[in-house]
Amino acid sequence: MTNPYKGVTGIKRIWYALGYSLDGLKAAYRGEAAFRQLVWLAVILIPLALVLPVSYVGSALMVGSVLLSLIIELLNSAIEAAIDRISLERHPLSKASKDMGSAAQMLGLILIAVVWSLVLLEPQ
Repeated sequence: MTNPYKGVTGIKRIWYALGYSLDGLKAAYRGEAAFRQLVWLAVILIPLALVLPVSYVGSALMVGSVLLSLIIELLNSAIEAAIDRISLERHPLSKASKDMGSAAQMLGLILIAVVWSLVLLEPQ
């Protein structure tokens, strides 16, 4: 079966993609407590990274680590939603898939802590 939206090109495709992306962000914010928590963490950390007396590269690394954690949480939430859509039955593969998504987010949070620590502790 052919996807009827695959034929859309140019600015119209970009416009549709923007709409789908915003819908995804809204769905994640409304339905995922972990994503909401990370958004509020980002609201605090990103402006802080931009005003702290660190290099431009340091600021970029600090902001990038926070954005990466948001991206990981979106992917983790998508995996969980897809698994739940397939079946709510407990299954070892479903558990492993969800656990791997959770592990990815844990590593993302560790990355934030490591990057921020290294940048802030760097001798000026």
